[in-house]
Amino acid sequence: MRMLIIEDERELAEAIADGLAAEGFVADAAHDGTDGLWRALHEPYDVIVLDIMLPGLSGYEVLKRLRAAKVWTPVLMLTAKDGEYDEADALDLGADDYLSKPFSYVVLVAHLRALLRRGAPARPAVLVADDLALDPACRRCRRGNRDIDLTAREFTLLEYLLRHPDEVISKTDILTHVWDENFDGDTNIVEVYVGYLRRKIDAPFNRLTIETVRGAGYRLRSGAR
Repeated sequence: MRMLIIEDERELAEAIADGLAAEGFVADAAHDGTDGLWRALHEPYDVIVLDIMLPGLSGYEVLKRLRAAKVWTPVLMLTAKDGEYDEADALDLGADDYLSKPFSYVVLVAHLRALLRRGAPARPAVLVADDLALDPACRRCRRGNRDIDLTAREFTLLEYLLRHPDEVISKTDILTHVWDENFDGDTNIVEVYVGYLRRKIDAPFNRLTIETVRGAGYRLRSGAR
């Protein structure tokens, strides 16, 4: 298995590469974001270890450009200690896993093996249905060339539906994933927010993206004309 380590701390990068070699892996190292991105785009790797703080291009920018180029190689991002926002941003941009510095080498290898087992299924960072696009990392929604302003709850509801295109999703599932599994309010709140979404993403464009499936729930159509 071939791995790419994009890490500007040369001693750390070399130590990781040497350790992986001892485990039977082939490891290449890049020490800035520009070189790392070029290698990741032009060379076949099974997994990438990517630091966030890099000269040239940040790890975030490298990851964004890889996913935009439809390179789905599994990426493990190295984040700052207690960097909760780093971790959240990494996952939103399309990272597959993260590890906080300092880390145990044994744990690093375990994470990498887990990524290799999972492989690299295509997972676009931007969710799309017809000409409707939702970018969770940038918190941006567009239909065609027009931006759509959504509240936090509307955004989360649309994201959940877009992650399950053409599936019938029950009110109970929506409440569990968009509100809270312990939500004890009026379940009609789902209908209310579906209505809000329709008025923003469908009505102005003469579309029907979210269908009501009587007695079952809602379906987001991936081809909504």
